Amino acid sequence: MKPAVFLRGGNRCVLAALLAAAALAFAPPARAVTIERVVSPAGIEAWLVRNPTVPLIALEFALRGSADQDPVDKAGVANLAADLLDEGAGPFDAMAFHDRLERKAIELSFSAGRDSLRGTLRTLKENSEQAFDYLGLSLSEPRFDSEAVERIRAQIMSRLRRETVSPRDVASRNWWATAFPDHPYGRPVEGTLESLPRISADDLRSYTRRVLARDQLKVAIVGDIDAQAAGALLDRAFGKLPAKAELQMVSPVVAQGLGRRIVIQLDVPQAAVSFGGPGISRSDPDFMAAYIVNHILGGGSFSSRLYREVREKRGLAYGISDSLVWLNYTALMIGSTATRADATGKTIEIIEHEIRRLAEEGPTEEELAKAKTYLKASFVLGLDTSNRIASQLVQMQLDSLGIDYIDRRSGLIDAVTLADAKRVAKRLLDNGLLVTVVGRPTGLSSKESD
Repeated sequence: MKPAVFLRGGNRCVLAALLAAAALAFAPPARAVTIERVVSPAGIEAWLVRNPTVPLIALEFALRGSADQDPVDKAGVANLAADLLDEGAGPFDAMAFHDRLERKAIELSFSAGRDSLRGTLRTLKENSEQAFDYLGLSLSEPRFDSEAVERIRAQIMSRLRRETVSPRDVASRNWWATAFPDHPYGRPVEGTLESLPRISADDLRSYTRRVLARDQLKVAIVGDIDAQAAGALLDRAFGKLPAKAELQMVSPVVAQGLGRRIVIQLDVPQAAVSFGGPGISRSDPDFMAAYIVNHILGGGSFSSRLYREVREKRGLAYGISDSLVWLNYTALMIGSTATRADATGKTIEIIEHEIRRLAEEGPTEEELAKAKTYLKASFVLGLDTSNRIASQLVQMQLDSLGIDYIDRRSGLIDAVTLADAKRVAKRLLDNGLLVTVVGRPTGLSSKESD
C-alpha cells in the first residue's frame, strides 16, 4: 500500500486545518453518530454521517475480492493493481493525474487486503465533484502504463527484499503459509520476489475487470453533505463500474498445523514469534464473548494477561499482543512478540501456559468487568475523525452488522455473562497453536504436531 498523494504546501495546510477541526467536531461524547442510508439514482447504496461544521468530505469504500483472486502463480496482482489505481487514469498519465489531485487538495489512496480492496478519498467540499470524478476514473479507466507499472513494481520488490531480513515479516509469512497451504490465504498479499516479475499489465486489467463491480461495493461518506448530493457523487464515482463481479470461488478453510513449532534460522539480535490458531467468525453468536476473552488474553492493552506475564513480571519482551482476525472464509486468533534469543523458549512456554490457563479456568469476574468497560470506551474514542468513522461504517457493512450496530454494541458487550466468557474461552483457546520463530533462539528447535 502506498501513502496518500502528497499535497502542495498551501493546500496541505488548508486540508490539515480542516481535518483537525473535523476531529474536534466529532470528539466524543460531544457528538452522537447518526447514520443515514443513501441510495443514488443509479441504485448505489452508502451510509452517510453528516457533519456540517467543516467543509470537508471523507469517503471510504471496500470491494470484496482482492488477493484471494490472485492467480496461483502470480501472488501480488491485486496489491499491485491497487497501488496503480491512482498512477494514471483516463486521459491522464501518472504525473498529470497526481498534479490534478494536488491542485485541488484531494487525497486518494487504495489498498489490497486478503479478501477486500479498500479505497479512501478526502476532499474539500468545494472540490467534491472533481474529486469523485477522479475516483471514478481510477476505478473504471486505470491506465497501467508501463512506466508506472515498473516503477511501482520496483518499489514493492525493494520492500520485499528488506522483509527477507526482517524476523517479524519472515515469521508472519511462514505462519500464514503453514496455516493455509494450497489456499489463497497462504500466499502473501504483496506477492513474492518470484511472482511479482511474472505479473503483466494484462493481469492487472483482468483483475480490475473481474473484481471492480457495483454488487461487491460497500461505501460510507462522512462530512458536509446531504443525502441528495451524496447520491449524485456516488454515481460520479461508481456509476461506470459493471453491475456484477466475476469472482473466482474461494473455499472456506480452517487454520492447519496446530501443535507445530517452526524455527527458521536468521542472524538477527532478537527472535520474532508468531502464534495463533482458529478463531470465531464475526457472524457467530459467540463472537462478542470471544472478543472480550481475547482482550483479556492479549488484546493490545497493558492489562492483558500476556502483557502482564511476559512484559511486566519477567521483562522478556517489549510488547506482546494478539487479536481476533475474521476474513470471508476463515477466522483466526493470532499474535506476535519479539524477545532475546536466550529467552525465546521461556517466552513461548509462558504464552502457551497462559492460553491453556484461560481456556481451562476462564476469566475472573473482575477481568470481565474491566474488559467490558475498556472495549466500550475505546470504541467511542475511536470515532473521533471523519475517516475513522467512515472506515468503521464500511467494516460494519462488510460484517453485515446492521446500520444500528453502534447503538447496540454496548448492550451486546454488557449481555456477555461470566458463564458465557468461560464457555467461549475454552472453545476459542483449547485448539492448540501453530508457532513460527525466526532468529537464533537458544535451545529451541522445530517440532511437529503433538
